[in-house]
Amino acid sequence: MANSDKNKRSASSGRQQALQKKQERETERRVVNSIAGWIIAIIAILIVTFGVLGYNYVQESLQPMNSNNHQEIEVKIPIGSSNKEIASRLQEKKIIRSATVFNYYVKSHNYTDFQAGYYTFKPSMTLTQIVARLQKGGSSEHIARPDNNVLVREGVTVEQIGDVISKNTPYSKKQFLALMKNQKFLKQLQNNYPELLNSSMNSKNVRYHLEGYLFPATYPYYSGMSLQKLVTNMVAKSNQELSPYFDQIKAKNLTVQQALTLASLIEREGVTEKDRRMISGVFFNRIDQNMPLQSDISVMYALNKHKRKLSNKDTSVKSPYNLYKNTGFGPGPFNTPSINSVLAVLNPAQRDKGYLYFVADLKTGKVYYSTNYSQHLETDSSIGQ
Repeated sequence: MANSDKNKRSASSGRQQALQKKQERETERRVVNSIAGWIIAIIAILIVTFGVLGYNYVQESLQPMNSNNHQEIEVKIPIGSSNKEIASRLQEKKIIRSATVFNYYVKSHNYTDFQAGYYTFKPSMTLTQIVARLQKGGSSEHIARPDNNVLVREGVTVEQIGDVISKNTPYSKKQFLALMKNQKFLKQLQNNYPELLNSSMNSKNVRYHLEGYLFPATYPYYSGMSLQKLVTNMVAKSNQELSPYFDQIKAKNLTVQQALTLASLIEREGVTEKDRRMISGVFFNRIDQNMPLQSDISVMYALNKHKRKLSNKDTSVKSPYNLYKNTGFGPGPFNTPSINSVLAVLNPAQRDKGYLYFVADLKTGKVYYSTNYSQHLETDSSIGQ
């Protein structure tokens, strides 16, 4: 009887424990379900929130950057640029709001055939307008107004061009002159313009291989333009202007270096077309007789200074550029000659009269020519009176 009661109590206790465990599991299940519900709800809220934010971001990014800003901004699209790279450039220039959205927009509409070149865009433009302009094609040259201009005047030296560059660009004269000595850069230019630069690069004792090759003209400078690009534009202009005369230079048994050397002297010695051609004839007559050209321009270049009157000491300076002492053409040009001076080299006048000397009257500008030294001294003396 006692054992029976004991068994009954044990069975009752077991049922209670089982019930209690069941209740605990049910509580845990409700808690887990509740937590899962909250997590699902939070995820759903986040999805909706990010979806709304993403939608709004995309919609906003599809709008013009600034509908009220009609300023023209220049953008260069290099050859071979991908849509992603183009989008990045447009975002950097603040033409579009988002490069990612622009790239998605282009892909979703299957836009292709974007062209390389220089473009101008406005922040007020829509993506459709921007795409249409990119498909139409850009310019091979800058379109926007330059930040500044670099004027290379006729008859100036490399050093003087350095002064102009330092005043009109962020680059110093020291940086410019260092580039003039940069062999890697010079070789690159020679490879691009061999007919123009081969004779200069092959010449010895040259101060600056690009002396005479930075063509006199006005060159636009744009923000961000490299110094190499600016100088390359000057050399390219020389090549463009001189190319039509390369055959004539060869026909006269001259190198481009020799032709520009004579042209640089003529540029500073003569003013009118007639006198330039006459002076050209004098120089050729002296070269034929193996006489020094005896140009003051050469001595001043050797001294690296301008002087109104040269002394005997000046004309005796030891320098390959001193054409008072040295015969021939010298190492190379003394400044940047104009195309008219180059034409004077190719078309010398009155060589048959045998003129070997000339002197200019600084008051009137008239140039007198002589066939011998005594006549030259007599003329020079009479002008000085």
